[in-house]
Amino acid sequence: MTKKDEKEFTIYDLPGVGAATAEKLTSGGFDTMLSIAVASPGELVTLTGVTEAAARKIIITAREKLDMGFESGEELLKKREAVIKITTGSKNLDAIIGGGVETGAVTEVYGSYGSGKTSLAHQLAVNVQLPKEQGGADGAVVWIDSEGTLRPEFIKKLAIPKGLDPELALKNFRGVRAFNSDHQMLLVDKIEELIKQGLNVKLVIVDSLTSHFRSEYVGRGTLAERQQKINKHIHALLKLGNTYNIAIYITNQVMARPDVFFGDPTEAIGGHVLHHASTYRLYLRRGKKGTRVAKLVDAPALPEAEAIFIVTDEGIKDAE
Repeated sequence: MTKKDEKEFTIYDLPGVGAATAEKLTSGGFDTMLSIAVASPGELVTLTGVTEAAARKIIITAREKLDMGFESGEELLKKREAVIKITTGSKNLDAIIGGGVETGAVTEVYGSYGSGKTSLAHQLAVNVQLPKEQGGADGAVVWIDSEGTLRPEFIKKLAIPKGLDPELALKNFRGVRAFNSDHQMLLVDKIEELIKQGLNVKLVIVDSLTSHFRSEYVGRGTLAERQQKINKHIHALLKLGNTYNIAIYITNQVMARPDVFFGDPTEAIGGHVLHHASTYRLYLRRGKKGTRVAKLVDAPALPEAEAIFIVTDEGIKDAE
């Protein structure tokens, strides 16, 4: 089959997909071959009402048309060249995470109240709009706010020291308040709609990812259901980041472990499900003389390391 023929193959050409099924797939966000190829049979069954066998056949055909086989190291390296590193504003912090917050990956930042998680989020929301040669991604940002921490006036203020037009910085920003965990999960699907409408999204912020889940699912009896929903939510974000080369920045709440008598008893919420899904994990805490200390807890091919930075009226900077 020629490349021309492959390009002409659409969801309407998939086996068992008529006009009605195609419409259901499209309305559910499965309007490309890739989105169907990476879907689960259960998702298609729930959305369209087809049998599981039919759903599997649809998915297998989509995968075959996309040639989703193994790739050589050279091919994978070439794909890595498309990754963009968004500067945090602190050279020290950028250094320990490999040059900045990475597109196509999930960066989880956790810490106690006032540790700098949301300040860093505001800074990234501005920095992502910078040209690539200045540590940006020439892109827009979407912020899902679950705790009422979003401050657009701060975005406007931080844009000025970076040489950006404050009004343009706000135009390249989309923010929404999530009122419960189900609403928060639904909003991830809405981000894809913004992208298809032409918004060049390069950063998605969820501040915080675990707040609603923590308040809605209380007690050990609800733990399994909570973890399943968090797992689904974080993987939807990871899929979004991989598909559109978007940096996913999530903040996480913490709790104090009563069984820890020596050292720092702080532990992130979300358990192993969230911890394993995050590509980069940073722990923030207050340091001396108003500084913040960032510790890289987990990252692919990077060692544990610490960086010191400060939060100022002009944004995130290196501590002197």
